[in-house]
Amino acid sequence: MAVDVLLGLQWGDEGKGKIVDVLTPQYDVIARFQGGPNAGHTLEFNGIKHVLHTIPSGIFHSDKLNIIGNGVVIDPVVLKKEIDKLLAMGVDINKTLLLSRKAHLILPTHRLLDAASEKAKGKSKIGSTLKGIGPTYMDKTGRNGLRVGDTMLPDFQAKYRFLTSKHAELLAFYEFEYDLKALEEEWFAGIESMKKLTFIDSEHYLNKCIQEGKKILAEGAQGSLLDIDFGSYPFVTSSNTITAGACTGLGISPRTIGKVYGIFKAYSTRVGSGPFPTELEDATGEELRKKGNEFGSTTGRPRRCGWLDLPALRYSIMINGVTNLLMMKADVLSGFETIRVCTGYKVNGAVIDHMPFEVCDTPMEPVYIDLPGWAEDLTGLHDVHAIPEALQAYIRFIEAQVNVPVSVLSVGPDRKQTLMLGAL
Repeated sequence: MAVDVLLGLQWGDEGKGKIVDVLTPQYDVIARFQGGPNAGHTLEFNGIKHVLHTIPSGIFHSDKLNIIGNGVVIDPVVLKKEIDKLLAMGVDINKTLLLSRKAHLILPTHRLLDAASEKAKGKSKIGSTLKGIGPTYMDKTGRNGLRVGDTMLPDFQAKYRFLTSKHAELLAFYEFEYDLKALEEEWFAGIESMKKLTFIDSEHYLNKCIQEGKKILAEGAQGSLLDIDFGSYPFVTSSNTITAGACTGLGISPRTIGKVYGIFKAYSTRVGSGPFPTELEDATGEELRKKGNEFGSTTGRPRRCGWLDLPALRYSIMINGVTNLLMMKADVLSGFETIRVCTGYKVNGAVIDHMPFEVCDTPMEPVYIDLPGWAEDLTGLHDVHAIPEALQAYIRFIEAQVNVPVSVLSVGPDRKQTLMLGAL
């Protein structure tokens, strides 16, 4: 049985949490494969909004297994808060949540290093969420990190002290003041909470599930344009957010990958610094922000907003091997008389249809095509035949430009506000 992958095609915040929740009934296992608590996957049902940062978005389905894979970095403090909230709602975490022993731990000093590094960069800061993600992945690749499985070893405390002493030297270099003792109390409480869960060798577990014919959905975090290798470097995250990251983040073969669901908004947003060719720093951008409630679910920061960028979307589709597109927040565009779509960039007097290597310092003027908007309120839409013609034309235009079908249309935050346009 193949492993299907669901990931974002823009700069994150595309609505992955909602769609994973909607698709979960079709799967046996939901497995998160990268990122950490810098993610904020928002789900809404029964009038209640839920935000998950580490736990897979299938957790509200009691008959499904959820796995935090080896490619994820875990902050025990954040994980404990998530678990406590779910337990208070009656979610039986002990039966439905499994942790990879090989997942790396975010230490309090990782968060301090994140803050110190970002502060030192001044105006050139990357817009980090300050969750300690970058420093944790640096220790992972530097072969210094602590992993979930280490917490069960007799020398765990010694390993912890050794790593934090190295971090203290770096913090002294930054001349960064902090109170580690206060942070450690909460962190070790989180470790004890985490140890009540079931730890697994996720690569063996998932491959056994594949052999048994179980259906698995790999859940990505952030977005493809934030990928450490293929994103708008250096304004990227610290992990591989693309389809290939599911293989390294779960321990599965590329041959097991089946469908690749690519999620994108009907317009574009970005949180933090970095290039954004179609950004609207005007009243239209502010209208998109207000109508779409575009504020980071993890940081609360206002998102930068702009029109849909087709060269960027086409690029993400290419590197991910996307088989089906899922368009989110079409309802936010209701009321715009004209909707603009970027079809290329003007660079040094020439029009190109792809992102150049140096996206940060190369002036890129978006080339737009104007399409008619629609006035109808979509939030109560339940019948695909009632989709306004202008929106249908917008979808057809995108499909023709990227050569991939739009299979799902989201018209609101609730799981019920989801229309199936084609087979998945």
